[in-house]
Amino acid sequence: MSRNTEHARLLRLATRASLAVALVLIVAKGVAWWLSGSLALLAGLTDSLLDGAASLLNLLAVHYALRPADEDHRYGHGKAQALSGMAQALFISVSGVLIGMQAIERIQNPEPLMSQWPGIIVTLLALALTVALLSFQSRVIKVTGSSAIKADSLHYRSDLLLNLSILLALALSALGWPQADAWFGLGIAGYIVWSALQIARETFSVLMDQELPPDVSAHMLELACTVPGVLGAHDLRTRVSGQVWFVQVHLELPGSLTLSVAHELCDLAAATITAQYPQAEVLVHADPQEVVKQAPA
Repeated sequence: MSRNTEHARLLRLATRASLAVALVLIVAKGVAWWLSGSLALLAGLTDSLLDGAASLLNLLAVHYALRPADEDHRYGHGKAQALSGMAQALFISVSGVLIGMQAIERIQNPEPLMSQWPGIIVTLLALALTVALLSFQSRVIKVTGSSAIKADSLHYRSDLLLNLSILLALALSALGWPQADAWFGLGIAGYIVWSALQIARETFSVLMDQELPPDVSAHMLELACTVPGVLGAHDLRTRVSGQVWFVQVHLELPGSLTLSVAHELCDLAAATITAQYPQAEVLVHADPQEVVKQAPA
């Protein structure tokens, strides 16, 4: 199985698993909230509803992003994943604001919970499913580096904290502190909004073609210069689209070389970089060293 085929398989599995977990939790939390009246559970239900919408959007975006390059999209469709991440940030922000409003209302007008046990059982189920999903997503991110799955994983990590908070709030309510439910709901809302900002910042950098980390770019220049016959390298530019890194670099070569030899050295430099960074597509331009030396600083 080729590397790209394996990446596509893992991305599709991750998006389907995320949607399946969200749907199970929507049903379970809906029943538990109806039985208990817990605001923390309502916060969890609201978050799961938006998780479901975000996961569905993510599934569609990844499906589109995996389409090969065509005449209208010569660099592929990978940025659909970053767009999905931005949309997820919006979904999560709305979730946090709604939960915060409900928590403030409950703090001002406290209401006793009807029953804590359905919520506790459902929250334990949510914790188990979320941990399993995060474990799988971590593997997919490590292999593919997908920004869409990173965004999905980030809000499920916030769900892990949310579910732990719900469990603690329900336990404290059962012990005689009913307002703990509302205060935990407010804290969860703040964390959800903070998580959304982190997702938005990361996906915005991809959409704006932010360069790869400086140490990666410096290493690529070093790799290009290891090719025998290459006198130097400069003007390296990078950007990310989906799982693909697009790299452009100028090589400094002796001006006396034939076009065929210069072309061969460019291919060798590109191959040396992709050997270390298989996700990179490298475009190399050859510059006569004499011209580079004469160029103004």
